[in-house]
Amino acid sequence: MATLVVDDADLVLRLSRWEKLGGLHGDIRVPRSAVEDLHVSQKPFSEVRGVRAPGTGIPWRVALGTWRYRGGKDFVAVYRSKPAVVVRLREGPFRRLLVSADDADAVAAAL
Repeated sequence: MATLVVDDADLVLRLSRWEKLGGLHGDIRVPRSAVEDLHVSQKPFSEVRGVRAPGTGIPWRVALGTWRYRGGKDFVAVYRSKPAVVVRLREGPFRRLLVSADDADAVAAAL
């Protein structure tokens, strides 16, 4: 499962081998200074917006990859019945990172 970790001055989204394949993307690294806000969503599929391009999606089960919408794009790694950490970014290729976690509250607190 994808994990968000702090590595020096960067926030890194580490993807498993299967997530890299399904999301058609490698790990994502953004400066911590680019993080504008973050929160935990108990219903992460309600946070997903736009259309998947490219990536993998099964409605209400998995959303993995880039979701594009007017004004930007998000990277999503969301799984059924798991809360997610939603990280809003000031700069970079993505406006938000949405990442499911077993204990999303602990992940958010660590960031």
